[in-house]
Amino acid sequence: MSTPSRGRRMLGVPLLVTALLAGACGGGGENDGGAAGTTSPPAAGSTAATPSASASSGGRVTIPTSAFADLPPELRKIEAQPMEVTDALPGLCDQEFRSGGRSVTASAAMTSAYKQPKDPPENVPYGTLHQTVFAFEGTGAADYLRRVSGAVADCRSFQASGGTVTVRSEPMAGTGDEALLVTVSRPAANLDGSPAEGRATSQILVIRVADAVTVVHDQGWEGSSNDPGLADDVARAAVRGLESWQR
Repeated sequence: MSTPSRGRRMLGVPLLVTALLAGACGGGGENDGGAAGTTSPPAAGSTAATPSASASSGGRVTIPTSAFADLPPELRKIEAQPMEVTDALPGLCDQEFRSGGRSVTASAAMTSAYKQPKDPPENVPYGTLHQTVFAFEGTGAADYLRRVSGAVADCRSFQASGGTVTVRSEPMAGTGDEALLVTVSRPAANLDGSPAEGRATSQILVIRVADAVTVVHDQGWEGSSNDPGLADDVARAAVRGLESWQR
């Protein structure tokens, strides 16, 4: 039994999001969230626009919403909204993408939904993006990407509900100052969680620009596969956001 097609699953309820938790530099432990702000969720079927309010503050550093990926108009489906950093970051064998260091000066996360360029308006989204931005001081940004690369390389597979999840990582040449693309493949499941035929993929992009790093988790809608062909578009949008803020 396969999952229902995206075109037949109508978008019947508004996207619900959690208020952003913005992180200041902490005292030695995980540093993935702090003081909160709120934004009203959009109505179903609304299109994305570049948010204007600041997404987070980390004391000396503020991460504006303009630092996040602004997808091309043909890919926008639901407007980006704040979410908690701890919810946005993916986990594989362990918490590979947590910051875990004193060099983080601020963090913020946003969630959005995208479509395929030729999808009709009545279709549900094709996929979702959970994006986190970390601001670092010193060599923290480069150190973070190096730690993540090593941790992901050590996590080639793990067991989850439904079966074996496999992980493949590779550098993304020419993306930001340095970048990593992680492809995750897991057994497909139906909406009720029962097994389906085949496998579902998702991708994680980790991109550094100057003293900031973004982690973008690209997942298909309701457990389906994402479109790997859109990775370059998502990466370019993420780099543009970081460059507009960092440089």
